[in-house]
Amino acid sequence: MATDIQGLRKYELPQLPYKIDGLEPYISKDIVDVHYNGHHKGYVNTANTLLDRYNGIIKGDVTSYDLHGLIRLLTFNISGDKLHTLYWDNMAPSGKGGGSPGGVLGDKINKQYGSFDKFKKLFTEAANSNPGTGWAVLNYDKETDNLQIMTVENHFMNHLAEMPVILILDEFEHAYYLQYKNKRADYVGNWWNIVNWDFAEKKLQQYL
Repeated sequence: MATDIQGLRKYELPQLPYKIDGLEPYISKDIVDVHYNGHHKGYVNTANTLLDRYNGIIKGDVTSYDLHGLIRLLTFNISGDKLHTLYWDNMAPSGKGGGSPGGVLGDKINKQYGSFDKFKKLFTEAANSNPGTGWAVLNYDKETDNLQIMTVENHFMNHLAEMPVILILDEFEHAYYLQYKNKRADYVGNWWNIVNWDFAEKKLQQYL
């Protein structure tokens, strides 16, 4: 009996959780437009094009292929989609974000880093020290109950497995250059004004 192969399902571009100008003045409408409608949408579209080819391989319609190369490109574009989705959700419209976290997240930060100000200083230093395109992230390690500051190169998640992202900052030039030019540190500093701590708290609570 022949098996009806469903294949791998495609991705959809998620809606922004706020208006396109909702992050101003800290991140301009023009940046969000290019970043979301250009770069993020591009990762989703490319991932789906690659999935079409992958499904052709699965079904036997495509017989000549470079699976290693295909998977690497899929990894880059799928990760790009998921990282950007986290990034948008990790920010709140101006006036509704920023400050310092409360709840379990705030307690853990104070316990593990001494204070929120010390944590903020270290996270900012990690972000500013990232040598190229990538991300600054706060991961949670359930094994040790640690909140671990780390960096990610490009879209390849070079952190340990089973450590979900709680907080994330995009450091690709397309995230800030139209507004901040080469002053990435200014972008990083202003980003703290729109951090969505409620979302970060909910992310952490999923894994406790």
